[in-house]
Amino acid sequence: MPLKTKTKILATIGPSSATKEQIEKLIDAGADAFRVNFSHGTHEEHKERVAIIRKLEKEKGRYISILADMQGPKLRVGTFIGAGVDLKEGQKFRLDLDPAPGNDQRVNLPHKEIFAALKPGDRLLLNDGNIVLNVDDCGADYADTTVVVPGFLSAHKGVNLPNTQLPISAITEKDREDLKFALKLGVDWIGLSFVQTAEDVREARRLIGDKAWLITKLEKPSAIDELEEIIKLSDAVMVARGDLGVECPIYTVPVLQKRIVTCCRKYARPVIVATQMLESMINNPTPTRAEVSDVATAVYDGADTVMLSAETAAGKYPVEAVKMMNNIIQQVEADPLFYTLMQNSRLHPCCGGEADSITFAASEIANVLESVSAIITYSSSGFTTLLTARERPNLPILAITPDVEVARRMALVWGVKSFINKESFKSFDKAENVAIRIATENGFAESGDHIIITAGFPLNTKGRTNMLHTVYIP
Repeated sequence: MPLKTKTKILATIGPSSATKEQIEKLIDAGADAFRVNFSHGTHEEHKERVAIIRKLEKEKGRYISILADMQGPKLRVGTFIGAGVDLKEGQKFRLDLDPAPGNDQRVNLPHKEIFAALKPGDRLLLNDGNIVLNVDDCGADYADTTVVVPGFLSAHKGVNLPNTQLPISAITEKDREDLKFALKLGVDWIGLSFVQTAEDVREARRLIGDKAWLITKLEKPSAIDELEEIIKLSDAVMVARGDLGVECPIYTVPVLQKRIVTCCRKYARPVIVATQMLESMINNPTPTRAEVSDVATAVYDGADTVMLSAETAAGKYPVEAVKMMNNIIQQVEADPLFYTLMQNSRLHPCCGGEADSITFAASEIANVLESVSAIITYSSSGFTTLLTARERPNLPILAITPDVEVARRMALVWGVKSFINKESFKSFDKAENVAIRIATENGFAESGDHIIITAGFPLNTKGRTNMLHTVYIP
């Protein structure tokens, strides 16, 4: 069936949505892909959830993407003697390596790397930035601080250092074990958390190889400093606004979001906007007006995918959250202004190669030739399809590929619906006939329409897009 929306929905699986019945409802409500969060749950639970998704994929005859999201080096304080401590403004408070339960004077911070990087005057943000400590004095195993912004601190709350680059990898030992397991499960994407530098992405690349595609999550200010290099090294990027809004001044997040989306589009990398999109639907059946506007803004910005986190993982209304997000996307994409903005925000091809030129020209033809109903991309690797999606044409993009893994990965890419075709084409006429058949049989085109075909010739040749062809359907 034709796509209802160009912008895709990524839903997180958790206790509220882990059964086959619930996952099927999420798919029917509009979810295109699922996130398995390795910060929570056991390997056995993740295995079961992936198996359910793959089974439903077959039953529904569509390709569904699965993201295995690594926890990364999440920094947390230790435990307390009681429920926690109520820190007062101006109070002195110590962080140290002593594993003993904390009290109102100190608490364990089991990360020697933090102490090695700290210096007097630095600020520590605890509990998602709700508590702020100023470092007065520090050493190899302690930091004496003053409470600047007070609040209640309980066990295992997160710690952020907005102005400090830590000498740690984005891939922990836990991540390495989780990564091996996720790749054995055959997930489509690996999410890399708390990236600080481009080298973190290179390290992940070496571990993953070609077994999955890599999504770099942008949560640290230092990653923004190397934004273009990180995007070029990644297969996709996530604007992880939760920790990004803690590490950076919160009022800068909308500006960073637009900057990241624009840069991803420049390099034809899918971009996901995530965190707190419909946060109030964790407990309520409807979102706030501001949340609806936030989702709409991400769609107007040209994001490939919008993501639901706790709304579907732990919320009371997971299916309703997906339905709401789907309705918002449909409403925005039905607005004539939407495609005006998409066309006005088109960038000139950044590389100037054959593939960039062909896909740019395909979108231009679609704007001039009024009877075009779809753009068909023959792609073995997905590269041609990504370049086509970058142009944000006011047409469905049908990706024909011989590789089921590529078809699944395209479920996170704007405007793309994938089809598998394993035939070897000895002539272009045969490829043309297959494209016509797929477009017409699936309701994307009919007699009297044109379709546009982009491909690499010889067909099924990886790494080259050098052909653009218009076809009239008699």
